[in-house]
Amino acid sequence: MRNSNGIGRIILISFLLITGHTLPAQQHLYPPQEELWDADSLGTQRAVVQVKKKVDGVTVSINWRNRNVTRNQAIIVIDSAGQEAVPEVQPVDITPERGVLTFATNGNKGIYYVYYLPYKLEGRGNYPDARYLDQPAKNTENRKKYKISKRSVAEVIRLEPVDDFNSNTPMEVIATREETEEFKKKVKGQPYVVFPEYREFPVKMKKYLPAKWVTGTLKPVFSDRVKRGEHYTFQLGVWAKDQDLTDISISYSGFRDRDGNILPETLFSCFNKEGTDYTGTPFSKTVNVAKGLVQPLWFGIDLPEETPAGTYTGEIVLKPSNSAEVKTKIELTVTEEVAGNNGMDEPWKQTRLSWINSTLAQENSVIAPYTPVEVKGNTLSILGRKVVLGENGLPSAVESFFTEEMTSVSDKAKDILASPFRFSVKKAGGPVVETDGSGVSFLEKESGKVSWSAVSSGHDLQMNVSGSLEFDGFMNYEIKLTAQRDVELEDVSLEVPLSEDSAEYLLGLGFEGGELPDVVDWKWDVKNRNQDGWWIGDVNAGMQLSLRDEHYQRPLNTNFYLQKPLRLPASWGNDGKGGIRIGASEGRVVVDNYSGKRSMKKGEELYFNFTLLITPFHTLQTDKHWNNRYFHAYKPVDSVIRSGSNVVNIHHANEINPYINYPFIATKEMKAYIDEAHRKNLKVKIYNTVREVSNRLYELYPLRSLDNEVFSEGDGGGSAWLQEHLQDHYIAAWYVPRYKDAAIINSGMNRWHNYYVEGMNWLVRNIGIDGIYLDDVAFDRITMKRIKRVLTRGGHPGLIDLHSANQYNERDGYINSAHLYMEHFPYIDRLWFGEYFDYEKASPAFYLTEVSGIPFGLMGEMLQDGGNPWRGMVYGMTNRMPYQEKRPDAIWKVWDDFGMQGSDMIGYWVKKNPVKTGNEKVLATVYRKEGKALVSVASWAEEDTSVTLQIDWKALGIDRKKAGIRAPEVRDFQPGRAFGTDEEIPVERNKGWMLIIEER
Repeated sequence: MRNSNGIGRIILISFLLITGHTLPAQQHLYPPQEELWDADSLGTQRAVVQVKKKVDGVTVSINWRNRNVTRNQAIIVIDSAGQEAVPEVQPVDITPERGVLTFATNGNKGIYYVYYLPYKLEGRGNYPDARYLDQPAKNTENRKKYKISKRSVAEVIRLEPVDDFNSNTPMEVIATREETEEFKKKVKGQPYVVFPEYREFPVKMKKYLPAKWVTGTLKPVFSDRVKRGEHYTFQLGVWAKDQDLTDISISYSGFRDRDGNILPETLFSCFNKEGTDYTGTPFSKTVNVAKGLVQPLWFGIDLPEETPAGTYTGEIVLKPSNSAEVKTKIELTVTEEVAGNNGMDEPWKQTRLSWINSTLAQENSVIAPYTPVEVKGNTLSILGRKVVLGENGLPSAVESFFTEEMTSVSDKAKDILASPFRFSVKKAGGPVVETDGSGVSFLEKESGKVSWSAVSSGHDLQMNVSGSLEFDGFMNYEIKLTAQRDVELEDVSLEVPLSEDSAEYLLGLGFEGGELPDVVDWKWDVKNRNQDGWWIGDVNAGMQLSLRDEHYQRPLNTNFYLQKPLRLPASWGNDGKGGIRIGASEGRVVVDNYSGKRSMKKGEELYFNFTLLITPFHTLQTDKHWNNRYFHAYKPVDSVIRSGSNVVNIHHANEINPYINYPFIATKEMKAYIDEAHRKNLKVKIYNTVREVSNRLYELYPLRSLDNEVFSEGDGGGSAWLQEHLQDHYIAAWYVPRYKDAAIINSGMNRWHNYYVEGMNWLVRNIGIDGIYLDDVAFDRITMKRIKRVLTRGGHPGLIDLHSANQYNERDGYINSAHLYMEHFPYIDRLWFGEYFDYEKASPAFYLTEVSGIPFGLMGEMLQDGGNPWRGMVYGMTNRMPYQEKRPDAIWKVWDDFGMQGSDMIGYWVKKNPVKTGNEKVLATVYRKEGKALVSVASWAEEDTSVTLQIDWKALGIDRKKAGIRAPEVRDFQPGRAFGTDEEIPVERNKGWMLIIEER
């Protein structure tokens, strides 16, 4: 690097510790190793001590070099001969470096096992917490002088972990204080030291140096071999020995071989310093290292296949803003061998780390079944919907063309708005501030997205509106309000006047899904409630609105909301003064999103941003729904076929998908199963999302080196593995005892989503998955669109079904699952809602809005206790095979016997439904075919009742004189029975019928 400061710059040289770089990159063993002992009773680490002579007791010194050991750590000694605990154990000197302890042998020689990190499991089975045991008080009162037994009497043979995955070798074997002080003398005068390290040995400790670094031989060059086309990685560990290091800059120089071939600087990247976020936007980070700590910097080189073989030598230069630079000499020997698939099939070599900066599938292409955005003047048209923009850039009209049945699109519009959006600014003690609009200026017109801007100016304020509409019905608005002078405001609000015909139901604002109340008065409470907006609509027309500002971050969800809740938007929230009021007036429903009184100084800016989703997204895909029958378990393929299912969901925690949200370990086993399923005409989907991720992921420590970019900040705890190897700054998540699979929580919107997209692409191309099963969603619609693109490329089915437990509870911030995940609905094929949904007490409106998916163009299934099969059939829902007591196969048989494929679904909500019951508590949905109909009847009446069907025979296309009504026998559903066309039909409370009407 050129010396830009002239004479006098201090140049420090980093050192490489050579300890014999011969170990291969380590794969996780699968199936996982059996434990040598029960870790949950004795801990994960032990020393093996051999007592060679018959003595009453021995004193041994164990150099365990384990950072997790504390002064008062309990020690358990087991006599291997009798497999019994030694009752008399006296710790003498216990530190992280070593332990000196005396234990009684009672004259028995042989092998003794010393367990030095025993713990007790507390908490729940899937959310355990390891509490490490302390020595009894009597053992810690007096630390006496000791004399270590001679090796001829007692000797430490080895240290061993319960299995290889719990090993500390070599990067968690700490250097002693003496070794560290001795090493400091070697680097005296250097405020910090840089340790190059191979990718096989991820840096794992921040507060300790590994013994590997300070006891090895120092050499000034880092050398390694690289294949052409490989995504190669390595590390520089920065130890801030004597001072804080701030804003470390990184540069590269001189990477060339003796023939003059060059590795350009553009091939290199430091994942800690720069990257590309999940939206595809490049960014840079500031790297600081606190005094005394170690910060690993991970580097990647994407080596082109055409790179000439040779040995390339260059330097990486680190320069903190407050210290001297350090040059690290790097020597890379590029071999003739070409890495297959860029080395991505060997993730244990950290070859996939580059995935975190991927922009795969970021293009804004239109995804089926959607159509491009069309623009005519100020009118924007998308599949089944239309938006007209006013001069201020806000919607003046929004229309839906979906029919009530939700199975087709008509040319008749249904108004969602009663009148235009109104952004209102009211001065204190005065009228509404009037502004002059400049009109709409379109910025870009793509098939997948159209964006525009508008400016409105007044005497005191200027409003800049930036808006966009995407092909799926998502609208994003940024409204910047700028004070032209000091001004006192009574209120800033967004008034949304909805057509009464399109405002039947409400989701959000603390209400479970149901009919829209006459009056709603809601206030912000982000600390406890994951609520920032509403969905109001009818089955075939609606709108979701969410209030945000420029600092919006997606909160955590599913049991973790309270640990990272919403940020109160400075504009809309206004320190708690803001809120939402809803009320009906003159044939319309007005939603007043207000912010309350405030002062603005001249030049001050406030961002009153919001997002819109115009619903429904597409028509119901009924034939696809009747055909795809889900089997939610890992079972032999033939047993799936016998169940009548044809789509298999492979959850995690099984033989082919053992680790949560990291389906890259048992890939051979998974591919073999999928290949067999495909040969037998089944589709296979796997569990994979990003809310949490297994501790088995190869990239764990590189991602940890990014501080809390990828993993959420938290109090730690959880399983013993997490506590011993991560220690702190994480949130423990789901745990599977069978596989010792301990997950940690993702921080939200970050670069792991790029990895997730690339990982899905790899699974489609190499393993042949047909889609994914999402168990809640911890990413936003940007990642969802990318996932759908990679899953459906090349004609792959790309099926996505979404499961959610009912999140209307304290832990989840009282959010409706359907409301929370609505932004993903355009790309979902089926819903499965879910645990804690009460199908017995829930109203029809709750079923419709919270469970069925119908107002959004989706269809669903039930889970809790198998659901209510009679009510479910009104919405086309069953439960899933195979594990619920009430199985759906008998209902599926009725579908097949009747011929549901090609039938017209006419829900009870359709005004011209041809079959009614005459009882508003007993609802009927019709599945109509030529010459016959299947009528699903379900009761919400408080008692047993009876109904007489009111049938529009002409609409059914059936001759009444020739017609009969019969109930086919269905196991666990109904007895076989025939009814006259005018006969009363008994309906039990909470039950119903499937009736077939056809000509005899």
